[in-house]
Amino acid sequence: MSPGGPPDAAAGAAAVQAVQVANHRAFLAYVERRVGDRAIAEEIVQDAFVRSLDRGEGARDSLVGWFYRVLHNAVVDHLRRRAMVNRRLEQFAAELAAAPPEPTAEAAAVVCGCVSQLATALKPEYADALRSIEVEGTPVKDYAAARGISASNAGVRIFRAREALRREVARACGTCATHGCQDCSCRAAQPAR
Repeated sequence: MSPGGPPDAAAGAAAVQAVQVANHRAFLAYVERRVGDRAIAEEIVQDAFVRSLDRGEGARDSLVGWFYRVLHNAVVDHLRRRAMVNRRLEQFAAELAAAPPEPTAEAAAVVCGCVSQLATALKPEYADALRSIEVEGTPVKDYAAARGISASNAGVRIFRAREALRREVARACGTCATHGCQDCSCRAAQPAR
């Protein structure tokens, strides 16, 4: 070590470690008062201990005072992260509250009746695919095996069936297809043949 120069890294780390061990309870109490949770305080102190071991040579004055500054910064970082998480959770809760409610059983029956009626206008294999996969919940792989086609062919079939049904609903229901049914008058609409 040169006179007037910084202490070597090993001596600095050893000094920091000695201060940490001697003052562990005081450091832990300091952090716990600020975060209000013993387990979180222990994590913050432990992380600060590990991070500070290689930075101890930068402390010129009191190692205890220097480590309190390290802990203070760690607590501030923790509180900022916690505040950010809380803001995100509040935003998510607001988005959930603003989401449209699940349709009632009555509304679902009206929509399903309308869509079922319109599905009769589709090619028979499309109507069959929609009924089996979408209504009955048959997995695409099982549907394909039962029909003797490949799973990729079944995937293409259900995609085309959905598109054909979407076009049929748009034709029969007009703006209701885009904005949702308010007063469904399309039940009387006959599927295009």
